[in-house]
Amino acid sequence: QVTFVESGGGLVQPGGSLTVSCTASGFTLNYYAIGWFRQAPGKEREGIGCISAMDGSTLFADSVKGRFTMYREHAKNTVYLQMNNLKPEDPANYFCATDAGRNHCDGNYDYSRFGVKYWGQGTQVTVSS
Repeated sequence: QVTFVESGGGLVQPGGSLTVSCTASGFTLNYYAIGWFRQAPGKEREGIGCISAMDGSTLFADSVKGRFTMYREHAKNTVYLQMNNLKPEDPANYFCATDAGRNHCDGNYDYSRFGVKYWGQGTQVTVSS
């Protein structure tokens, strides 16, 4: 059974930073491109970024570009989303996903364009002073 788990969410002040992680059991994240999404209450799900497996290259939506980064820690089978300069529009449930088929983002930051096979439940990020 494959399970994706995101963690590290919490409350941060505007302008602050937070790093959330995505790990999996029964599945090796290291071999596949991973997408990050977020969804705020009453809003549509938004694909915000993708990290490729082989070279770790990343792509981001304009809404987070320059503020968010992603990286992998292969030994821990984990992908991280580092969020800097958090803004009032960033609060959402953040979750990771993969189609378990590709190892590169192929020029797309929005992983939903590929279809998704595995999702996590997400971790909540709140931005408030």
